Amino acid sequence: MSDNDDKIYHCPLEATIDLIDGKWKCLILWHLGNSVLRFGQLQRMMPAVTQKMLTQQLRDLERDGLLKRQAYAEIPPRVEYELTELGQSLLPILSSMCDWGTHYLTARGQMAACKGFIPDYPIKERKA
Repeated sequence: MSDNDDKIYHCPLEATIDLIDGKWKCLILWHLGNSVLRFGQLQRMMPAVTQKMLTQQLRDLERDGLLKRQAYAEIPPRVEYELTELGQSLLPILSSMCDWGTHYLTARGQMAACKGFIPDYPIKERKA
């Protein structure tokens, strides 16, 4: 059960911001896009994030139902992350944010340095 289940929001935007706040959550969701990624892959895509912070952000996103964590009983251990249907529903919002950021940086004479998920809408069907 999510900690957010007991919260009372006064605006839908407040609820959205509460779920994706912080420096890393939007980037994690963006990098997962329509992919299944392991912890190390995500960490390499965001070299400035610490292992502790990435772990915490992934736990928060899982708790809030935005991503699914699949652990495999193997040696060495293998854990994969992918977006849930609810998480995928944020991709158009993140795409718009990326577009806005690109325009903002261009207006300031800066180049966007990140590369990542390229939306391929409609979003692919998930396995049940």
